[in-house]
Amino acid sequence: MIDSENSSARWLVGLLQAGDSFYPTGGYAHSFGLEGLIELGVVHDRATLRSFFLLSVLPTLRQAELPLAAHAYNALDPAAPDWARVAELCALAHALKSPRELRAATENIGRQRAELATRLHPHPLGADYTAHAAAGAWPFSAAVSAALEGRILGAPGDAVLAGITYSTLSSSLAAAMKLLRLGQNAGQTLLTEMLAHAPRLIATANTVPLAEIGWSNPWLDIASARHETANARMFIS
Repeated sequence: MIDSENSSARWLVGLLQAGDSFYPTGGYAHSFGLEGLIELGVVHDRATLRSFFLLSVLPTLRQAELPLAAHAYNALDPAAPDWARVAELCALAHALKSPRELRAATENIGRQRAELATRLHPHPLGADYTAHAAAGAWPFSAAVSAALEGRILGAPGDAVLAGITYSTLSSSLAAAMKLLRLGQNAGQTLLTEMLAHAPRLIATANTVPLAEIGWSNPWLDIASARHETANARMFIS
């Protein structure tokens, strides 16, 4: 007989729920700079969208979002949480977003994800995180909140990173399909190609020291900054 409390099915379905577009974190309202690049004509078809994934989305995952989540996962050990390190990671995640739009996006998504995790899956770690974040006025981070959620669910660290990878790639592609002439089959082939990088992304992210977390892409930052003052926008960022 399977013990439902300890079965991997419990955390697996939790991660699937958190990565679904139906999950109300607000991620569907953001393109994370892609709309700005499309407005500038930099991304305009499948080939240039593929370059966007290879030159921006994957490196950001490998050098920033996944290492942030990996370090946060380690710091949020329920047996002995390192709250000073969690605070440091929240501040770092906020500082790594140069354009105001992107900082606001990760703040809003991170806040909603942390609140949902603690509301849907009551756990002492979630309550303690909420209390420390409020007392220290920590900026919220989507990556840190995903790590918190994983710990609350009892998911392994690599599974948490895999969930972040999938949700990031799929949400970016969903935004692209609203902005470009891109069919569903073309979208799925591109998603499959990018997901093939996941094992290497996760393995690398687990080795990135805290001092080396970060990824600079002026190309995307400029597009994001210009997007904020665009005459018309489909996405918030």
